[in-house]
Amino acid sequence: MQHDLFDQNTSSGSETPSPVKERLDRLKSEIRRHDYLYYVKDKPEISDSEYDRLFRELVEIERAHPELVTPDSPTQRVGAPPLDELGKVSHERPMLSLDSLVDPQDVLAFDQRVKRELKLDRLDYVTEPKFDGLSVELVYEDGRFVRGSTRGDGTVGEDVTANLRTIRSLPLRLPAENHPPDHLAVRGEVYMRRDDFHALNRRMAERGDEPFANPRNAAAGSLRQLDSRITAERPLVVTCYEVMAMTGEPPASHWEELDALTAWGFPTPALRRLCPTITDVMAFHRETEQHRDELPYEIDGIVVKVNRREFQTHLGMKSRSPRWAVAYKFAPRKEITKIHKIIVSVGRTGTLTPLALLNPVEVGGVTISRATLHNADEVARKDVRDGDTVKVERAGDVIPAIAERVPIPGEVRSAPFTMPDHCPVCGSTVAREGAYYYCTGHATCPAQLKGAIEHFASKTALNIEGLGKKTIAQLVDRGFLRDLADIYHLSREQILSLDGFADRSATLLLEAIERSKRVPLDRFLYGLGIRQVGRHIATILAREFGSLEAVMQADEARLRAIKEIGPEISASLMSYFQEPSNRLVIDRLIEAGLIIEQVERAQSHKKSAPLPLAGKSFVFTGGLNTLSRHEAQTLVERLGGTVSSAVSSKTSYVVAGAEPGSKLAHAKTLGISILTEQEFLALVRQPPSS
Repeated sequence: MQHDLFDQNTSSGSETPSPVKERLDRLKSEIRRHDYLYYVKDKPEISDSEYDRLFRELVEIERAHPELVTPDSPTQRVGAPPLDELGKVSHERPMLSLDSLVDPQDVLAFDQRVKRELKLDRLDYVTEPKFDGLSVELVYEDGRFVRGSTRGDGTVGEDVTANLRTIRSLPLRLPAENHPPDHLAVRGEVYMRRDDFHALNRRMAERGDEPFANPRNAAAGSLRQLDSRITAERPLVVTCYEVMAMTGEPPASHWEELDALTAWGFPTPALRRLCPTITDVMAFHRETEQHRDELPYEIDGIVVKVNRREFQTHLGMKSRSPRWAVAYKFAPRKEITKIHKIIVSVGRTGTLTPLALLNPVEVGGVTISRATLHNADEVARKDVRDGDTVKVERAGDVIPAIAERVPIPGEVRSAPFTMPDHCPVCGSTVAREGAYYYCTGHATCPAQLKGAIEHFASKTALNIEGLGKKTIAQLVDRGFLRDLADIYHLSREQILSLDGFADRSATLLLEAIERSKRVPLDRFLYGLGIRQVGRHIATILAREFGSLEAVMQADEARLRAIKEIGPEISASLMSYFQEPSNRLVIDRLIEAGLIIEQVERAQSHKKSAPLPLAGKSFVFTGGLNTLSRHEAQTLVERLGGTVSSAVSSKTSYVVAGAEPGSKLAHAKTLGISILTEQEFLALVRQPPSS
């Protein structure tokens, strides 16, 4: 049969005979079905040798007819050439995290709260495993997988499309006969099965490579590879459990949603249950915890979700988590060992964290040699000291932590632990904020420097394009950057000495640095990375004081007089500007030519007047010609509006640029106002008063 097909092709010139295309389509469809049966259902119908024969035939046809190769072909799972870096992707809907509960009483309280808010006496829940992996968004257009991204910060993640294509359990094309939506965004979890993880670690050890600490680290490291050919060699799997966005009417309940995902060809949690009461939820939790070690994958609890979509919508969201779902965690595993010494580590945000160095002990299959003690209050509460015998647990089965001290009769204990007065890395004063201590040196502290520069150069701060994480790491490691001001003293020769830079890229970076010398006050304040001062507080400070000098000279009483600024933020601001090293860096930035634009103070306006776009929600789709997406978002937010990544009935305007996506069609079906780029610009220049 194959010879006949190829013979027909050679006799017909450049045109592809229809029998070749027909055979190709049949092969792809058959292989996809066997992939689904093998990797998703775990019920193969043919032998490995028969599967290999089908796959070889497909490869041979595509090699002879490269014009017929499509991105959703089973042969396209081998990986693509390496990338320079992972791009950024805005999610269609925020990928929220879940509140974690361990105490059964807290779970009962969750049930009572939900019923009270919904005014119901009974309520269905769906329970499913809480996979210990990496959360991803998968986007399909006309049944074809087109984009995938990591969760990132919940709003923007990393584009890992090429890596996700290599995962055999992820469908590259959805079966048309089951009528999947034209546009579909799905949330799932990428992880590694236990047996596959141990086999991978064994291979790595045999090659002399450092093995992974646990399956979650292995999955995360594999999925975020710049070279997807490496990912293709890693035994990753994916399970999908939520529809993020879709055309058409979504399923009325989460249980129906899981059934729909299954029908559309997605791997979904096989271990799931529809629970009519919270008592059934507790029973599912007990049963799953008892059998967790028999499962082929790691889980650290179950997820509990209100079943009905209309109830989910009514309950709504908090800033970082839904109010209709929680993670009900398992009790962590514990082992006994001794503390060798308690040290203090300085994080990239300056937080000082007590860290216990332990005699190595195996907990849940992972060797633990250090454990976090979180903060000084935690150390005092647990009363642990150098030389103590302790129980160690893996919190969430991932992060090592000390559960409690084990008293030993007759032992002589060392002195209680105390936090240092000065940063152990840079010597700056240590300040306290609630239960936490932090170094006031900020960007002058080597432990914080790289993170501080990344923040300063980010799009939402000084927006120095080309000054990314890898470049900053090289500049700091080579001693070219010792504080923020050194950015403006970089030479062409220094930049050209870095890996990946040539004349053109060096010129572009120097030009971006030069452009950043003129910066609005709010973005500069945000870019300094002052603790507790995010974009919103930075904007408030800029409007309230008008100039950098006025902000720096404000005393605590003046700061506390501002409605949105409480004791923690005011103390953080005072601490930052009182640290001599920070003031020196600001002086050096200004000497380097930084122009910090003053703003009109809020006192000149009626304080009761709302911002012009207050209460208005915008969604952007397609490319804009006159400004970047970030610049457009900044315009909206400065006028009091908000920007969302997904269209809903609460959206006020959808701004349609060049080549708009499915959001435009969705907006039209909901009757939402559509603005062209020119109409949007006219609106933000002369926004409505109401």
